[in-house]
Amino acid sequence: MTQRNYASLRSARWFDPDDLRSFGHRSRIMQMGYAPTDWVGKPVIAIINTWSDLNPCHTHFKQRVEDVKRGVLQAGGFPVELPAISLAEAFVKPTTMLYRNMLAMETEELLRSHPVDGAVLMGGCDKTTPGLVMGAISAGLPSIYIPAGPMLRGNYNGQILGSGSDAWKLWDERRAGKISKTEWIGVEGGIARSHGTCMTMGTAATMMGIAEAIGMTLPGASSIPAPDANHPRMSAESGRRIVDMVWEELTPQRMLSRASFENGIAVAMAMGCSTNAIVHLVAMSRRAGPDCAVGLDDFDAFSRRVPVLANIRPSGDKYLMEDFYYAGGLPGLMNRMGQYLQLGANTVTGRSIGENIAEAQIFNDDVIRTLDNPLYKEGALAVLRGNIAPDGAVIKPSACAPQFLKHTGPALVFDDYPTMKAAVEDENLDVTAEHIMVLRNAGPQGGPGMPEWGMLPIPAKLVKQGVRDMLRLSDARMSGTSYGACILHASPEAYIGGPLALVKTGDLITVDVAARSIHLEVSDAELATRRAAWQAPPKRFERGYGWMFSKHIMQADKGADFDFLETTFGAPIGEPDIF
Repeated sequence: MTQRNYASLRSARWFDPDDLRSFGHRSRIMQMGYAPTDWVGKPVIAIINTWSDLNPCHTHFKQRVEDVKRGVLQAGGFPVELPAISLAEAFVKPTTMLYRNMLAMETEELLRSHPVDGAVLMGGCDKTTPGLVMGAISAGLPSIYIPAGPMLRGNYNGQILGSGSDAWKLWDERRAGKISKTEWIGVEGGIARSHGTCMTMGTAATMMGIAEAIGMTLPGASSIPAPDANHPRMSAESGRRIVDMVWEELTPQRMLSRASFENGIAVAMAMGCSTNAIVHLVAMSRRAGPDCAVGLDDFDAFSRRVPVLANIRPSGDKYLMEDFYYAGGLPGLMNRMGQYLQLGANTVTGRSIGENIAEAQIFNDDVIRTLDNPLYKEGALAVLRGNIAPDGAVIKPSACAPQFLKHTGPALVFDDYPTMKAAVEDENLDVTAEHIMVLRNAGPQGGPGMPEWGMLPIPAKLVKQGVRDMLRLSDARMSGTSYGACILHASPEAYIGGPLALVKTGDLITVDVAARSIHLEVSDAELATRRAAWQAPPKRFERGYGWMFSKHIMQADKGADFDFLETTFGAPIGEPDIF
């Protein structure tokens, strides 16, 4: 491959000319203790680090950035760390999804405005993967992604616990009076035992896997547990590789294709992915341009033919991401499902996906199932459409009770989360297991930011009767660690007048997952009458980032990106002026 020379690097525009402005750049970098031998003739590598003191998923990034720097230096590059917003899923309210696009903007502008030639993207906690990748695609510099990796298995009293998934299950047992406060505190201390992301197949594991599937990571990077010694080795290797990517001019635009994102969908289905995979992968693909863009119909098409092979909670009932890694990890899974992949798609290695996974093996056929013994014969997700969600809604059939895959029941409608939360604890609530609970005004605009409220709690009255699943419908998202018969992302959302806004308690709703349909059993004439009477809710924001968010956020089926950040919005942005 032909390599570029130093004079062609972006950073040389800042540091190389013999003029007053470049004198200022050189003198200021020397002010920090660097000498010309540190940068002259070398690519400058930005390390976008989403570490913070309030992000347990990224606790180890404080050290990993040093591993990345070591690799960059070994390969003859000059590493510089550029911190970015951390988006800690457990703590940021009302939802990190409100700020995913902020991270994407920050990543893009950090790379465009600084004297850097390539980027290492350090993420993992749910929204950091898509935010970093979206920003890097838009910036257009050679970029490689380092996944934070999953934490170790949870444990309490000898019982293996999975983050999120077991929390929901055990909380219902606590609500039913079967777990004491002392036992509950023990669960709190045992369910998250190390740094790293959720170790179930939640959104974090899903998106790290998708980043690898589209070619943005080194082979196998997404499966390595955060505390494993292979993780710092992978980090250093990523630092070495990005230097070569700069010399090779291997940018996202030269690497990514529609095939890349279709591979991402296929792998997501085989992993038993989070429902959030759809909104993030759609947004990422649209950043790469119209020729790369995928949509809900693509997800549904892959779902009908790609089986779930990863026996990982919450779709599975036994194993966690640590087990997945020992069983062969994502390379093993991809090798096994190779017939569903476009093996010629390129990757950050400079080789194809097919070349990367050619020698991958599987060491446990119960963790990564064979094609003739899948965990679930179709893919993890299904897209439903109908008069209540004309632009689509999403369900994860592999993680819900089978009796709800075809069901008609009366709606029990809530306009906001606090009302719903109070109602479900009322043991006099008029509800049965046949009801379909509806939460609205929780979408991109209404939430705001589409919070993970879609796994509505089962009413206490039913919990005490032994009910552990029922149909729930919303324009919100749910945690990828969640499970159950939850229909999510109903689009367009109720807050802007989508059909979900017109549903009344008692209306019958019919769900048929096999037919991919969801229908409100109300006449068109009655819906027209209700629409005429509908009034828009008050504005969420009058100023600040939230105001901008409300003006420009797109609906869930379009990836919930800002309209002005998509490739098709306007002419490409050139290099910054230096005067």
